[in-house]
This record gives sequence, C-alpha cells and structure tokens, in this order.
Amino acid sequence: MHTDVRIIARSGRTPLIRATGGLAVRQTGVDRVHLISTAATPLGGDHISVSVQVQAGARLHLHTVAATIALPARHETVSDAEWNLDVADDAELVVDPLPTIVAADADHRTRTHVHAASTARVTIGETVQIGRHTEGAGRWSGRLHVDIDRAAALRHRVELDRSRRALISRFVYPDPRPAAVSPTAVAARLDLRCGATLTTVVSASLTDANSALAAL
Repeated sequence: MHTDVRIIARSGRTPLIRATGGLAVRQTGVDRVHLISTAATPLGGDHISVSVQVQAGARLHLHTVAATIALPARHETVSDAEWNLDVADDAELVVDPLPTIVAADADHRTRTHVHAASTARVTIGETVQIGRHTEGAGRWSGRLHVDIDRAAALRHRVELDRSRRALISRFVYPDPRPAAVSPTAVAARLDLRCGATLTTVVSASLTDANSALAAL
C-alpha cells in the first residue's frame, strides 16, 4: 500500500490537508493535527510519505492518536516511511508521534528530511520499540537530515535490532541547553553548531529509555 499525506499550515487559517491510503488527518486544535490509521499499515512492502509545509508565521503540532505497529507481510518484511518537512521564516513545527513498535520479523525504515529557515522553530521526536511484549526481534533504521537556511546542519542515522531494542530521539532548534551525557545509560544530548540539540537514548526498553531521558 502507498500512503500519501500532505499538510500545509497557514498563518491565521486552517491547514490544507490531503491524505490517501492508510492514514487520515484530523484537525484537533487551532494549530494541531493528528494522524489516524484507517488501515493496517505499515506492512511489509508499504510506503508512507508525509509532506508538511509550514508557511511563514504559521504554527503546526503534529501527533498520532495511537502507536504505529510495523508488521511483516507474507512475502515482504521491509516497509518504509519518508517525512519531508519545510518550515519557513518565523514558523513553528512540532512533530511528536506516539511510539513505533516493530513486530517480529518486520524491517521498518524511516527517513526524515527537514528544511528550515534560521528564524524557524523545530522539534522532531521519534520513539521506537523493537518487538511487542515477549516477542522476537524485528529491525528498524532511521535517518534524520536537517538543513538550516539550505546549509547542512545534521546528518544522523541509527539502527535498532535484537541487542538495542528501544530508542528515543529529540531534535530541537533553536535550543540553548548545553551538552549532557548520562554516566549510567547510552544517552546523550549534543549541542550542534547550528544552535540546535540532538538528544539520543538507546536502551533495552522504552521504560528504561524514558528514565534515562528524564535524568539528562
């Protein structure tokens, strides 16, 4: 299945929304929308494309109503999701979906591309758990590319498998907080030269990952 979502946030006006395939979009506040599953996706072989444009001076908070479960299909295990996010001058975008759960034998891959103006405000969150309760491992990989005023600000890639089962990632621009590293967990907040921070926590479970995140 191919799922295509297009959202244009406009200052002082309701966002323009178009969605086909396995996701729908519902406006849940003045500047807030939620993605809603209308079919079982992503299955192996599925492709999800989400494009968001936040025009100058506009705000948009994008969430999901439930966790995303990536499942293998009978003859295909790989599914993928691509997010293209454009944030204009003095605009704000927050993307904070509920966790993605990658079921046994599934292989889910995400790619997120952010193009932001230097005066924009951007928060991108990603939370992943490999396997449901007592379930064997799947695989997940994610790439986050960020450009600020057309200059490369971040190129980041993470993989999860049987040995590393949970991830919390947060990119925040701008963010004046200093760098921090956990002495007891695989968790760090990096301060980037562009004035942003990237926080990454990798752990055996989301419960442990959330505890490490809170301690940074």
